[in-house]
Amino acid sequence: MNKFLALDTTGGYLTVIAANGGAVHTVFEEDCAMQHSVRLMGAVEEALAAVRLAPQGCDFFCAVTGPGSFTGIRIGIAAVKGLAAAAGRPMLGRTSLQVLAYNARGKALAAVPAGRGNYYVCGFAEDKSVCFAPACVGEEELAALSREYPLYAYAPLPLPYVQADPAAGLLSAARAAKEGEFGTPAAFYLRRSQAEEERLRRSRAEEERPRRGGGA
Repeated sequence: MNKFLALDTTGGYLTVIAANGGAVHTVFEEDCAMQHSVRLMGAVEEALAAVRLAPQGCDFFCAVTGPGSFTGIRIGIAAVKGLAAAAGRPMLGRTSLQVLAYNARGKALAAVPAGRGNYYVCGFAEDKSVCFAPACVGEEELAALSREYPLYAYAPLPLPYVQADPAAGLLSAARAAKEGEFGTPAAFYLRRSQAEEERLRRSRAEEERPRRGGGA
């Protein structure tokens, strides 16, 4: 299965890769924060046209499922679902942590900044199987883990790390697709979005009010 379209809208960048056998075209926009929905389909059209591939000619469509930007994750998955449904082709999900790990030849600790001094991480063996389950960790734990694994990241980290190439990683991750991996990609979140956290705080506050009132 060497004809595919792969999308990554999970970070501040945008990656779209079309592969038609040995022909590959990559659209990579480094600064695309908050504009994925505007730029994505134009990048898809450019990539497909460059390798002379129609959506119906793809063997599969691949979406990066997170962790990362909650809005970006949804945009990429929705686009792949729409393209796959229209073309009648299968879908593949890859996490942003897998994309980083596919930059490594050996074992790797993939890390994505999660904000507030936290990081999404996952440890991978040389064959890209998971040997440290995905987690959201602080800087101290990240430092401890980096002593066991080479650290790979795209966004800046406060520790020494290998600069990963999101496009090269996505291409390798998509090319490694196996029959049993296809299915509907699901968003991969390691913690709630800010909006969900705010709704939860409000809900808890509402629950607390009667108790406080009753005790007055």
